Amino acid sequence: MQKYSYVVKDGSGKTLKGSITAESRERVIFALQNKGFIILEVREGSNTLFGKTSGRKKTGGKVPGHVLAFFAEQLSTLIAGGVPLVRAIALLSEYSSNPRLGVILNQVAKDIAGGNSLHSALARHPKTFNNIWLSLVQAGEVGGQLAETLGQIALYIKTQEAMKSKIITAITYPAILMVASVGVLIYFILGIVPTFAQIFKDFNIELPMITVMVLAVSGFFVNHGVLLIVGAIVLFLGFRFYIKTPEGKKRWHSFLLSMPLFGNFLRNIYYSRMLTTLATLLRSGVTILNAIAVLEESFNTNVIIQNALRVAKADVAAGRSISDSFRAAGVFPGLMTEMMLMGEESGKLPSIISTLSKFYSDNVDQFIARFSAVIDPILVVGVGVLIGIIVASIFLPIFKLSQIGGQ
Repeated sequence: MQKYSYVVKDGSGKTLKGSITAESRERVIFALQNKGFIILEVREGSNTLFGKTSGRKKTGGKVPGHVLAFFAEQLSTLIAGGVPLVRAIALLSEYSSNPRLGVILNQVAKDIAGGNSLHSALARHPKTFNNIWLSLVQAGEVGGQLAETLGQIALYIKTQEAMKSKIITAITYPAILMVASVGVLIYFILGIVPTFAQIFKDFNIELPMITVMVLAVSGFFVNHGVLLIVGAIVLFLGFRFYIKTPEGKKRWHSFLLSMPLFGNFLRNIYYSRMLTTLATLLRSGVTILNAIAVLEESFNTNVIIQNALRVAKADVAAGRSISDSFRAAGVFPGLMTEMMLMGEESGKLPSIISTLSKFYSDNVDQFIARFSAVIDPILVVGVGVLIGIIVASIFLPIFKLSQIGGQ
């Protein structure tokens, strides 16, 4: 029996350190994973982890997703080709197209050469390599399938980046059109209309109702524009402060999920991302409990789903099946839990979860296609109508003045 020191994260993200006696390092990892811990490092001895190595300041930063996917793909190819791990990472560090990643990989190579495992070396750069990376790499190292696992990481990142790109593409044109339209309307309301308002006042003619209404709106914005801007800023800052509080965040995220039309779209995005991550973790050999713990910690975009994952994790830790645990959380749809049950009964849970993920991803694609087809003409027609109303409100009195002048 040998004594091992470890550094782990629990379900709440708290870092824990300790030591344990076991027959091998693999036994230690297996025992810690079964407790739902995310393992950062395991080493022989009782004091190794608490010296200079583990106390090194964490480094790293945001690196684009496509760059990380390319790195994982390249590293997988090099390892599969028989290149030693340290040499492979050093090569990728030297020829990286991203300077920040190059610096990080150089440090990772040094840490591995100093006796660290790959996942513990990556763990020192949490802004670049999140817990999904760490859990997958750790599973690949323990299972002796690091090259295959890195390939799955690359595929996972590409899938997530592709969905992100689709969403950005879908909203870019409507956003540009909306900004341009609002700019034109502001120019008409604050620049053109007040000029003609003074002309109409000088001629002292009876104005059509549409002109009266447009002049009233223009006058309101001209006279109270500063107050409106200040009020909007105060409301925005107050809203930002409120949704950062636990109760405010919970209410806001609940509202997002229950919005007409867009609520279902957001749920499909979350479910697709969650299930893709879960399938990738399970296929790489990560235990169900540890996989759900990783999901819970990384799913900070919506606290409603994050809390549901926390409930599911506690149920799985208590011995319940994953389908029963997700059903008891009360957030996930019946289709998801029933398909999970089928996966458990057939022994093909990762495959079933992957199929579910594709189902929700297809729903997202369908919504984006329909949204893009509908929103563009709506915006064009809507803005055209508003500008038409403003133009008519100006030209009707001018036409009336020309008639008076002709008489």
